[in-house]
Amino acid sequence: MQPTQHEKAAEFRALHEGEPFVIPNPWDAGSAVVFAALGFKALASTSSGFAFTLGRPDGAVTLDEVADHARTLDAATPLPVSMDLENGYGPAREDAARAITRAAQAGAVGGSIEDNDPQTGIYELDHAVERVAAAVEAARSLDFPFTLTARAENHIRGNPDLDDTIARLQAFERAGADVLYAPGLRSGDEIRAVVGAVSKPVNVLAYAGLSVGEIADAGGRRISVGGAMRAMAAAAEQIRDTGDLSSLTGPGPIREWIGG
Repeated sequence: MQPTQHEKAAEFRALHEGEPFVIPNPWDAGSAVVFAALGFKALASTSSGFAFTLGRPDGAVTLDEVADHARTLDAATPLPVSMDLENGYGPAREDAARAITRAAQAGAVGGSIEDNDPQTGIYELDHAVERVAAAVEAARSLDFPFTLTARAENHIRGNPDLDDTIARLQAFERAGADVLYAPGLRSGDEIRAVVGAVSKPVNVLAYAGLSVGEIADAGGRRISVGGAMRAMAAAAEQIRDTGDLSSLTGPGPIREWIGG
């Protein structure tokens, strides 16, 4: 029997109060089922991975499509689902609020709002804070504890200014965000600086230069993986360029994973 949305929301919130945890990023129902079968405790969508399944670049999906995607992920497993809602699919504070409401209506118990517009770039701080505050207001209007993550995009948008990133995350915390996220941090020292400057849990985007243990030791509470399409492409390139088939390890226990 599927847990209720209220139960999933409470479970997701409790994860952030315990030990550091990895939250994988499914791009469809099948990957969600596999991650659940492998023992992960929650799922977070990936905007780039979902766009890839549609044959589009990151940022080229609509809120309606993302809401449908949220329903698909939520129905696939009993796990709590948090949605990557990009910039809320519009520049206005009302857009950010609407994205939270739509994700919640589709079954999600968490979601992230970022401070970058795909056309104009990083929002001015005051505007970014207004958008987070509107998203927080929408989340608080729900009858369950929706976990709102606020993202500062500097480090993956060509402006790796750690001081500005920290100032943004501090402002987002004051606006009411439950989790803070600056994708693109590349060292334990950067993670420690962020974690030491805020009091809310910090999500860290994993990359090959850091282990889960190193991220946890630096204070990261939630560790996300992001879109995994590059790993697939790297394996394909290896086959194309060298004829090395060592990456083909077989289908794995598919029936066990999906319950067939």
